[in-house]
Amino acid sequence: MNTQEKSFEGVKISGFAAVLIILILAGAAIFLLSLPETWNMVAGVACGICACAMIPGFMIIEPNNSRVLTFFGRYAGTVTTNGFYWINPLFQKTKVTLRILNLDIEPIKVNDKVGNPVMIGAVVVWRVKDTYKATFDISGNIREFVKIQSDAALRQVAGMYAYDTNETSDKVTLRSDESGEVTKRLESELNSRLDIAGIEIVEARINYLAYASEIASVMLRRQQADAIIAARERIVEGAVSMVHLALEKLEKDGVVELDEERKAAMVSNLLVILCADESAQPVVNTGTLYQ
Repeated sequence: MNTQEKSFEGVKISGFAAVLIILILAGAAIFLLSLPETWNMVAGVACGICACAMIPGFMIIEPNNSRVLTFFGRYAGTVTTNGFYWINPLFQKTKVTLRILNLDIEPIKVNDKVGNPVMIGAVVVWRVKDTYKATFDISGNIREFVKIQSDAALRQVAGMYAYDTNETSDKVTLRSDESGEVTKRLESELNSRLDIAGIEIVEARINYLAYASEIASVMLRRQQADAIIAARERIVEGAVSMVHLALEKLEKDGVVELDEERKAAMVSNLLVILCADESAQPVVNTGTLYQ
């Protein structure tokens, strides 16, 4: 990130020393005003004015905070050192926090890569890295700027991927992002948009993902159908394996010899039993094998 920020190199003294100076000036003003001579009164008024003029020059800088100083419209530098200081009262002091901040993007409706409307939300962790850009390169509230740009970046990234693998042959989707590609793309998009404001993205992650309400019920039924089909395929695969094993075992042990017609009938009966949703009712054959 190219920075235009610079440290303040002007006069900056300890706030406690400035308090002592103000007390001395105030005491001198009271003493001089108590004297009868005119020049003493003038000097006392001057000391009082100087003491009052120094008061706006105080500033307290907490950890991970800063003050951007401007002198009649000219950028003079940034003070990031923690402590209690006094500077020229004519400097305008703008507070800019350097702390890590959270932004919770409420779920928004967007179209994914294949056109399905989905609801998607994210959490963005950010902080200011360049106080000059954050103060002078954008207009308005910096938090509002981050919110608007984050919303736009999330919409763009959501349109690059499908919701799930059921909708596309792509390995990476919004729902299945094992490699973290979607997260990295979101962070990259946010950094490119917020660099102009001197903001660094610490982390960005999707925290809410669902189909939009108008297609949620249809997609739920589709997922249920896919699950039923997958289960049926597994059941049929297991049933065929069991039938094959039974026929091989009967033939190997010489329990009974079956012709092709009887084998087909046995396979049909076993598949019906193994693949049925309900338990089959046994039928006892009291006749011959063929009757």
